[in-house]
Amino acid sequence: MTVTDSDLNEGRQQLSLGTAAARNLATTTKSVPQMQGITSRWLLKVLPWVQASGGVYRVNRRLSYQVGDGRVTFTNIGSDIRVIPQELCELPLLRGFDDDAVLAALAGRFTQREYGAGEVIVEAGQAEDQVVLIAHGKVSQVGRGEYGDETVLGTLADGEYFGDQVLAGPQGEWKFTAKAVTPVTVLTLSWTDFEALNGEAGGLRAHIQREHAGRNRPQNEFGEAEIGLSAGHDGEPVLPGTFVDYELSPREYELSVAQTVLQVHTRVADLYNNPMDQVEQQLRLTIEALRERQEHEIVNNKNFGLLHNADLKQRIHTRSGPPTPDDFDELLSIVWKDPGYFLAHPRTIAAFGRELNKRGLYPQSVDLNGHQIPAWRGIPILPCNKIPVSDTRTSSVMLIRAGEQNQGVIGLHQVGIPDEYQPGLSVRFMGINDQAIINYLVSAYYSAAILVPDAVGILEHVELGREG
Repeated sequence: MTVTDSDLNEGRQQLSLGTAAARNLATTTKSVPQMQGITSRWLLKVLPWVQASGGVYRVNRRLSYQVGDGRVTFTNIGSDIRVIPQELCELPLLRGFDDDAVLAALAGRFTQREYGAGEVIVEAGQAEDQVVLIAHGKVSQVGRGEYGDETVLGTLADGEYFGDQVLAGPQGEWKFTAKAVTPVTVLTLSWTDFEALNGEAGGLRAHIQREHAGRNRPQNEFGEAEIGLSAGHDGEPVLPGTFVDYELSPREYELSVAQTVLQVHTRVADLYNNPMDQVEQQLRLTIEALRERQEHEIVNNKNFGLLHNADLKQRIHTRSGPPTPDDFDELLSIVWKDPGYFLAHPRTIAAFGRELNKRGLYPQSVDLNGHQIPAWRGIPILPCNKIPVSDTRTSSVMLIRAGEQNQGVIGLHQVGIPDEYQPGLSVRFMGINDQAIINYLVSAYYSAAILVPDAVGILEHVELGREG
């Protein structure tokens, strides 16, 4: 039988003051109010912030030519999938064509096909005589490497396409084999069906021939007009004349806003301020929530968010599903000019860690503002829970180059605004209403800009839960 202290003290007279009574005279040590929603907000910390004095920031660039590198959108009724006719203008040779009737007729000639994982869609050496639009799934382009071995030349997914040059005429033979990585649904248009339509729409062929010829104009690898230069010459040759043309309608970023009205009863503000100022604590937590929303918007806003505004040519797909070292190296290959930071959801970082463990690799760490951060190839991998995770457990990884001097990604704000409490954030007293409630308008102004397209790379459709 176990004897407890209470058993020993039972029936004995108390000789000193008990702790329960003593606490009535003691001062309780308190913490400030805690908030689980506060995160590290690394994106806001690493972005260089630029003053947008007029509330608008204009990104001037060199003139570049559209080359039709968009993605095609589809609609479906049950399992029947169709391409939206106007979306065919994302194909390079159809860009700018505006005859809706002809586009609708062309869309109606596409045939839906289904392929299982591992099945071949087109095979190298066969006649390249069809346009292939990927409605759903992932496709690998497999070809021969320089030394004769089989290698993956590229990976395509929803909305992407290949064989679009067939619209200008048969192109000889396929240079690669297109193989389904996952179950794939594609829409195909054969050259024969396209020829039959051209008999009904003479303007379509003329448009395609003009676009095909126009793509031969001198451009650099980024689609910008070539600047004429001469180098390595002797004597006195006539030097080429040139000039640098600019975009006529550069993009402008207006500062966005996140706002709320903080309400505090005068009785609370007057009587309950010791040892902590109630208004100050209410304001602190409100500002934390606004800053969290600010980071969310910089990642996800459709007008200026990085995920939605990254150039389509800067979006790649994983080779096998989970985020592997090969995929991170592929990201570095498209943001290779002074890459700054990877950003990924914490669960994505964990999935990347599992892939490293499988290969017996251990990521190095780098010091960032006194924190030891995991890194790949010396580039910090920063957690950002604002990058969404889908219901199918997929997410994205961003790689950014930061800074105005680096032609990278910048944050935009305006300092010196009325009633400024923090840079770009104001707290305005709105008065006391007839219910004795004090109102404060709390506003944060911000935006973000991608100065040149290759400042951001996105690794899409990253799987988080694959076992193996």
